[in-house]
Amino acid sequence: MKTMVTGGAGFIGSTLVDRLLAEGHAVDVVDNLSTGCLANLAAARSGHGHRFTFHQLDIRSGDLVELMRRRRPEVVFHLAAQADVRVSVSDPVFDAEVNVIGSLQVIEGARHCEATKVVFASSGGTIYGDPDPSRLPVKESHPQHPLSPYGVSKKVVGDYLFAYRELHNLEYTVLALANVYGPRQDPHGEAGVVAIFAGKLLAGEPCTIFGNGTQTRDFVYVDDVVDAFARAASRGGGLTLNIGTGDETSVNQLYATMAAAAGVDAPAVAAPARAGELQRNALDPARAGIHLGWKPWTPLPDGAAAVIEAFRQS
Repeated sequence: MKTMVTGGAGFIGSTLVDRLLAEGHAVDVVDNLSTGCLANLAAARSGHGHRFTFHQLDIRSGDLVELMRRRRPEVVFHLAAQADVRVSVSDPVFDAEVNVIGSLQVIEGARHCEATKVVFASSGGTIYGDPDPSRLPVKESHPQHPLSPYGVSKKVVGDYLFAYRELHNLEYTVLALANVYGPRQDPHGEAGVVAIFAGKLLAGEPCTIFGNGTQTRDFVYVDDVVDAFARAASRGGGLTLNIGTGDETSVNQLYATMAAAAGVDAPAVAAPARAGELQRNALDPARAGIHLGWKPWTPLPDGAAAVIEAFRQS
């Protein structure tokens, strides 16, 4: 299969590239390297010859559609994004330029190159807004009322994909991702609390917990997430599917797990709660189980240990 991965030099994207190459597919990566890193693609660039091609290109570029016409991928995995909620709040126009206009360029390219499918990385942590705790873990039937420009942009792309399916018979699957963590994650990004903790624990620096630490997230390991993307290449057409564990993990629990994996016996430092922070979240993955045959299999202690080991070796 000929595939294209936008954002393929990023944390999740590069892990997906490795999976696709291991399965024997041809992979074109499109990434402007604003947050991605060529080092993430070291294995892909060195061992797969003509089956791997890298294109340093912004998805907002008018050259993207022509590139896709020329390369003619059958399945497009669209992961490139402005992924910081805080940036979307401070600069919503920039967020929309990348996440809406850029995504439209990708979708237009998929239409013009007659791709069979687009698999889109959405955000299960933002598209559903702030669900009532009684609705957790959130199902895909929950109304999508995002509370940040970033969440709005992710919802909008899902709406565009639905319209393109009706207008142009372009198949799609939207994967609403929980809090993805694992090796290669950027410790400087907003969502990378696992990477942040790992870096500080190994450096002997104190970790900061904002608020009382009881706020919860659904942490899902990157290899499990990549498995969902690979499965979605041929399944789950026309659907939005949650990719998470269904379990709530508090920041306090996360810190205790990470500290144990790092062999550190020191408390975290408390700091004031951050304004507007979502208090609780978890995604129900049952629908992905039905339509993709997918389920998460990596327990948090195992994933945390893998992250600590990757940071030790980096």
